[in-house]
Amino acid sequence: MFQGQANNALAYYADAIAGFVLLRKTLYGPHGPGVEGTVQEAVFSIGAQVVQCIDSPVAHDFDFTPSTSLCLTMETQEQVGETFAALAEGGKELMPLDNYGFNPLFGWVQDRFGVSWQLMLAQP
Repeated sequence: MFQGQANNALAYYADAIAGFVLLRKTLYGPHGPGVEGTVQEAVFSIGAQVVQCIDSPVAHDFDFTPSTSLCLTMETQEQVGETFAALAEGGKELMPLDNYGFNPLFGWVQDRFGVSWQLMLAQP
């Protein structure tokens, strides 16, 4: 649930994440309840995972938290590295890309919109 930034986030993810597909997007119109042109509902997929997001029509004091992350498993080290770098731009690295024992290449990042992502290399 974004607060007026969903359109920007969707465009950002389309550029940053290979396999991102916007399935549908509905915007608020002139009669609300949200601000006209913001996202009433958007559905996108990354691989087989389908995600829904909105721009909240109600202002609130909470935001995204790293305790909930979107987890992406990628086929190559290059994909992991490039996606991690793109999502970290303007955001915050929570765990830099490294081998933490449970995966040979894992990283945790909070993007510029506050959404947390855990990225890892697919293992045979």
